[in-house]
Amino acid sequence: MESAVQVENLVKRFGSLTAVDGVSFSVERGEVFGILGPNGAGKTTTLEIMETLQKPSEGRVRVLGLDVQASAAEVKARIGVQLQASAYYSYLTLKEILSLLGSFYPKRTAPEALLELVDLSDKAASRVGQLSGGQQQRFAVAASLVNDPELMILDEPTTGLDPQARRNLWGLIREVNQRGVTVVLTSHYMEEAEVLCDRLAIMDHGKILALDTPRNLINQLQASYTVKLTMDKPMTATQLSALNGNIELIQSCEQAEPKGKEAMPENTYLLRLANTPSALKAMLDEIAKTDLGLENLQITPVTLEDVFLELTGSELRD
Repeated sequence: MESAVQVENLVKRFGSLTAVDGVSFSVERGEVFGILGPNGAGKTTTLEIMETLQKPSEGRVRVLGLDVQASAAEVKARIGVQLQASAYYSYLTLKEILSLLGSFYPKRTAPEALLELVDLSDKAASRVGQLSGGQQQRFAVAASLVNDPELMILDEPTTGLDPQARRNLWGLIREVNQRGVTVVLTSHYMEEAEVLCDRLAIMDHGKILALDTPRNLINQLQASYTVKLTMDKPMTATQLSALNGNIELIQSCEQAEPKGKEAMPENTYLLRLANTPSALKAMLDEIAKTDLGLENLQITPVTLEDVFLELTGSELRD
């Protein structure tokens, strides 16, 4: 069966700015495919071309076997889209909005069924402005499903939601996917991408830097753990260099923290540790040779944030 989405050498320019720079990927039918990256990475522009809202400067995009430029109307009839921001008639109820949207398509789903799917049946007679932020996002998902699409495209669907509302929406996205709908979404939340996506493209400055399953992306790092050490005394440059080999210094209390982040506690060091049985013991043995005094030790597996840091040399910016 042909892929749900095929993107080949996609380029999009806005004057002198190249927003998407030679991007290629495919999305298999039935999967949840994510594009992870900061604002300005080119994620939304890529989706807008898939949705037929923008024309590519170069390259080719096929959605559900159709060229998005030659068959735009048919593509629109078979996909569902949730944009970063949605606007609805403020004087219509939720049920009336879904009925209106459904009237634009030859194939449609009953408003009652959609509201039940997103757990808003009791709000059928309410207006969008009367809903909470999480309820509004769930309603936007319902609106994107009004034409019973084969492919649903979600552009940063959980931005601005509190953690509980975000997790509720994750459950809804998984349920929609389990009904056979292919899902393409963008995000700048690491945890969201790791939880939801079968495969994931990491994008920055208009280019795809890596594409694989979240687990395979993480496993590509030579180091598999991060270690946070807090000492009684600061480490000297010589003592830090003695830890080299299986260990890489990522951040120390002496270095400036990224804007918006709290400074690390005094005498605290963040290290990346290789996945070898002897690595942790070697590190602790080196520390034991000193008079620094180990106050605290925290070990955590590496995450997609570590992958992004490795690929770009910087943390994922909002």
